[in-house]
Amino acid sequence: MKPNKQHNALLQEIRDILEQARQKVATAVNSAMVFAYWEIGKRIVEEEQKGSERAEYGTYLLKELAKNLSNDFGKSFDARELRRIRQFYLSFPIRDTVRPELSWSHYRLLIRVEDKTVKQFYLKESISQHWSTRKLDRNISSQYYQRILSNQSNKEIASETNELSKLDFIKNPYVLEFLDLPANLTHKEKDIEKGIIAHLQTFLLELGKGFAFVAQQKLVRTETSDFFIDLVFYNYHLKCFVVIDIKSGKLSHQDIGQLDMYVRMFDEREKSKNDNPTIGILLCADTDNVVAKYSVLNDKKNLFASKYQMYLPSEEELQQFIEKDLE
Repeated sequence: MKPNKQHNALLQEIRDILEQARQKVATAVNSAMVFAYWEIGKRIVEEEQKGSERAEYGTYLLKELAKNLSNDFGKSFDARELRRIRQFYLSFPIRDTVRPELSWSHYRLLIRVEDKTVKQFYLKESISQHWSTRKLDRNISSQYYQRILSNQSNKEIASETNELSKLDFIKNPYVLEFLDLPANLTHKEKDIEKGIIAHLQTFLLELGKGFAFVAQQKLVRTETSDFFIDLVFYNYHLKCFVVIDIKSGKLSHQDIGQLDMYVRMFDEREKSKNDNPTIGILLCADTDNVVAKYSVLNDKKNLFASKYQMYLPSEEELQQFIEKDLE
């Protein structure tokens, strides 16, 4: 007797139940291990503090524990991992601040962040935005927090997860190292656009919260001319379209005027009455603060110019860029 639709439906329901159960078990196991590591870290720190020579005693203690635990539980408890577990407790000494929603892999990344404010920002974002460890790792490596900071004040950054604004979604610079284009060459705009489409998922991660891809080379037709917008996205947090115009050169008044025109046209011809005003981002190889200051960018709250970089900048390079941008 061949399986019928009723049988297939039942089979799918059972599969869904089992899959949900597996996920719950995995979540429960993961949460139990995170709190177990916190308890282990606490005991190690407490034991170290009993030693007369803390540093020497701590090194000896970890080596001995690693040897014993590796024999009992395998190589996952080597001295390096025990140092991470100890640092985990030192970074989160209050047990209630440890969130069960995050995995040990998340916490291994978070303990690398030294600044407490920045660490809390990444922790909250990881939970609220359901960041995978891969996304958290990339955002830490590309200084996601600091790039938003270049467009906001410290006060605004601190309340980012509570009050959403346009600035919460605009970075400067955008880091496009995933395109695998040489960092020391001038690239054609069509090559950058083509690379973004080829790595669309990663680019969406770089854009940030709530972005969905809408169109490439979006045609906007008027009575006399046809215009093509490089990239169009929709942000369901801000409830608005986001148009991106790519320029491989330095920011110019002509580029800003063109972006302003695109946004006006898109609002008039594509935006529905339920959408908020369209945001325009000019993605260029280099920004010019003087041009930005004496253009519509300085007056309009929905137009932005951001630099793109083909490599992950060091923390020192990024700090210099942010200071220059804020000046």
